[in-house]
Amino acid sequence: MSQSPLVSICCLTYNHAPYLRQCLDGFMMQERTFPIEILMHDDASTDGTQDIIREYADTYPDMIKPLYQMENQYSKGIKVEVCNYLRAEGKYIALCEGDDYWTDPLKLQKQVDFLESHPDYAMCSHRYRIYYQNEERMNNEITPIADLPDGISFDLSFLVRGGWVAHPLSVVFRKSALDLDAYSKYAMSIDAILFYAILKNGKGYCMPDVMAVYRVHGTGVWSGLDLNHQRLFSIKARKAIYDVERTDEAALYILAQFSRPMGRGLFLKRCGIFMKLTKILTAHFGVRLVARMWFDRLFLNKRLCVNELNQIEDYNKSKNRR
Repeated sequence: MSQSPLVSICCLTYNHAPYLRQCLDGFMMQERTFPIEILMHDDASTDGTQDIIREYADTYPDMIKPLYQMENQYSKGIKVEVCNYLRAEGKYIALCEGDDYWTDPLKLQKQVDFLESHPDYAMCSHRYRIYYQNEERMNNEITPIADLPDGISFDLSFLVRGGWVAHPLSVVFRKSALDLDAYSKYAMSIDAILFYAILKNGKGYCMPDVMAVYRVHGTGVWSGLDLNHQRLFSIKARKAIYDVERTDEAALYILAQFSRPMGRGLFLKRCGIFMKLTKILTAHFGVRLVARMWFDRLFLNKRLCVNELNQIEDYNKSKNRR
């Protein structure tokens, strides 16, 4: 009788045939003291991705558990990652999409050991490199923080104020930290929402180890977008959180996006959503701050800085104590 898995690796694929073997080999090379399961969800690929999954599933039938969609679910607005979360049997969930890959055979062991010995932490991430597929070039810079000798702890407040030290391919989290009923209420599905939901239930830790590669290519769901559309998508995701939470913290998460680079033309082309955001931000932070923010953004091309976000958060805390 086989043991129950301690870790469920959740892997989403869609037309990842050129890259998938490298991803799956990264799973299979893991040296560990615990059982795992690999939950593959293919969203109706048309390029042979499903054939590769079947090949590996036939070789490792007790480990790889595939789910093949006949029609693309993502295009219907369905949160495809939830299909894997619902069937995960592990205490921990590890993430990696089929076009990315792990490079350290001890990655899972290191992260699980950390979470097992730190029960107050909900998730663990690590550093990674970026590979530009079209240029066949590995970026020399280590992401998300180049100089990180000892690792760093983070929490929801850090995330809300614009801190970003996690990427799905680097994350292992406690299944118990993700409330799927609450998560299903958010209208969108994106990393920023997933990490928000997890960090509501515990802290995170980013290891200094470099243990994976994120692949940038033209057909990637995220990497295929230009910067302005990435920023717009991120803002919409934060509004989706606010529509459920309606707290100062959720509003600050929206505001933090204005510390990111965005073309001024984007504000004019998408004025409808930015008018809605202005109403939200004004209700939480006041007319003066929001008016100054828009003046700085539109006429001076100046972004909010982290110190300003800290001051805003401190202001809200003092306001709530009155």
